Amino acid sequence: MREFVVVGHEAPTTAEFSLDDLPGAGRLDVLCRCVTAAFRLSHDFRADVRVRLVLEEEYVVRFEGSELRHLRPDERSAGSLIRGALEARDGAVGAMEATASPGVHIGAGDLGTAVEAAAETGPVVELHADGAPIVDLEPPENVAFVLSDHRDFTDPEADLLERVADERRSLGPAPMHADDAVTVAHNYLDTGGFERY
Repeated sequence: MREFVVVGHEAPTTAEFSLDDLPGAGRLDVLCRCVTAAFRLSHDFRADVRVRLVLEEEYVVRFEGSELRHLRPDERSAGSLIRGALEARDGAVGAMEATASPGVHIGAGDLGTAVEAAAETGPVVELHADGAPIVDLEPPENVAFVLSDHRDFTDPEADLLERVADERRSLGPAPMHADDAVTVAHNYLDTGGFERY
């Protein structure tokens, strides 16, 4: 299992946003591209992936690849699934999630709860441009990568990750967009640390 935890700092927490203006909905387009990059391959789909989107430190939308249906390779499709999750948010009570559609779940939560849940299955690796090179790290099993949207982690988020992440790693010499980071992280794992094809 591979997992990606993506923080949406300005993402909407209600379903009142337009699928025709995802950038205007708190840069939801960035999160949508991360979801698509995590699951889609050319003419194929990654079922062994989980994505948790942290929306404004208020809700966590969880995508389970083994259950997921109706995700097409475009931002609008992912945006529609996120909107459906937000429409179902009132069904999430306490620690119980609500299921919006196959493979899409929503619950109350923040970065701390998302990372804590991810750490139950394997190591947590913070992806950050200032981290140590990932090429020096043996690819871990059942890893959870934590990354931010178009903004840097806040100071409290950075402090949390400094305490709980097993590693802080960079994917390359130059900063990259979040969805590109998801793709490069997949390639790093697919190739055994960029060593074999």
